[in-house]
Amino acid sequence: MATAKKQVFDEPIHGIKPYRPKRGEDYMNEAQYQHFRAILDAWKAELIDDTERTVHTMQDETINLPDPNDRATQETDRSLELRTRDRERKLIKKINESLGTIDTGDYGYCEECGIEIGIRRLEARPTATQCIDCKSLSEIREKQKV
Repeated sequence: MATAKKQVFDEPIHGIKPYRPKRGEDYMNEAQYQHFRAILDAWKAELIDDTERTVHTMQDETINLPDPNDRATQETDRSLELRTRDRERKLIKKINESLGTIDTGDYGYCEECGIEIGIRRLEARPTATQCIDCKSLSEIREKQKV
C-alpha cells in the first residue's frame, strides 16, 4: 500500500514534477512559489488551449444538418461543451487569483485561519484557499443550510 501512495505523489502535475521539500526548508519559500507558479501557469495554458480548440471546432462544424435528430444531437453536444468551457472560464479566474496571491506572498496560507495549507494539498488542488480543517467546516455548514 505504501508504494501506491508513493506513485500518486510521483505523478507529474500538469507536466510539472511534484515538489520535494528539503529538510529544514521554510514553508512557501521562493522555490516553492516558483513551483506552484509553474503548475498554475501550465494548467491555465491547458485550459486556454482547450477553449481555443473548442472555438475552432465550433466554427468548423456550422453544418446545417437536415435530420432533426442529428441537429438535436449536435445542439446537445454544443451545449455540454459550452457548459464545460464556462466552468473552465471560472477556473481560470481562480487560477489568476492564486497567481495574484503568489505575487503578494499570501499563497499557501488559509484565508480563514492563516495556517499553512500544505504542499501536498496545494499540489492536489493548486487553487485551494483554505486548510483542510476550515474547508471541512465550510462544507458541513453548507450542507446544514440545505
